[in-house]
Amino acid sequence: MTNTIKPINVLFLCTHNSARSILSEALLNHFGAGKFKAFSAGSSPRENQQPNPLAIQVLNQAGIDTSYLTSKSWDVFAGTDAPHMDLIITVCDNAAGEVCPYWPGKPATAHWGYADPSNTTGSDEQRLEAFVQTMHLITKRIRLLISLPAERLLPTALRATAKELASQ
Repeated sequence: MTNTIKPINVLFLCTHNSARSILSEALLNHFGAGKFKAFSAGSSPRENQQPNPLAIQVLNQAGIDTSYLTSKSWDVFAGTDAPHMDLIITVCDNAAGEVCPYWPGKPATAHWGYADPSNTTGSDEQRLEAFVQTMHLITKRIRLLISLPAERLLPTALRATAKELASQ
């Protein structure tokens, strides 16, 4: 008989689901493999929205798989057939202030705000550097989350844990 532990499902939300939420999904899936399963979505992705090419570039340069990443609406995760989420984290201030859909199972929620690297102007190198810096900030919180002891990740403690990491 095998003793398998169900991973903690985490949904990262942003407005367009092209940069910060995509970076967060890929990073948590990479570093938290087995312990966490990450997803991402946007409150109002543009028609034909795709992940930002600079987000994909910095992830690829870091050796992180991007083959499965797509931009999608948060409505995908509000249905009865959607995966059950244990934790929902907004990563942009716009999505944090919006009225969210009803999430089945009443998952824990938190806000981890990051500046939008897509808004950076300047040279190609400056724009790429903004994505690299955002990836590093997200990685810092992700590494803290995945290193927490199991009792801090129980449903009863998850909300406080995630909110505490917002200040890191």
